[in-house]
Amino acid sequence: MKKSDRQRIIRHLIKENDIYRQEDLVAKLLEKGITVTQATISRDVKEMQLMKVPTENGSYRYSIPVSTKIDAQNKLNQLLKEVYLSSACHRDLCMLKVLPGNGPVVSNLLSQLNYDGLFAVLGDDDTVMLFTESEADAQRFQHQIIEISNR
Repeated sequence: MKKSDRQRIIRHLIKENDIYRQEDLVAKLLEKGITVTQATISRDVKEMQLMKVPTENGSYRYSIPVSTKIDAQNKLNQLLKEVYLSSACHRDLCMLKVLPGNGPVVSNLLSQLNYDGLFAVLGDDDTVMLFTESEADAQRFQHQIIEISNR
């Protein structure tokens, strides 16, 4: 199952159920026939920026932040305008060069946005690698990033 599909189901489960722990989420997914590890759910919770909010009985349950995607997209757009240097694609890979120190931030924002066609993102000090699902996706991401950085 694709990460974006799993995270869409997680959003639905959190909206429809009181989920108190990551283990509860693993169990709810298993009820739907989706087997995941607690480590996978931990990564999803971080990427989706899920937060815990108090319930009426004094415990805490997971909740979905209202404007995460919009904020992350705005942050990414602003950042790319300032730090993007160049990019290149090869097959289903797209490499971005950014100003030193900005690779981790750019890669984190790209991961948070859960773009369709984006399989994984890795970032170091001044480079971000986009692992896409196809050569066309790599080209599309490169075009979008160049367009954003030139606005």
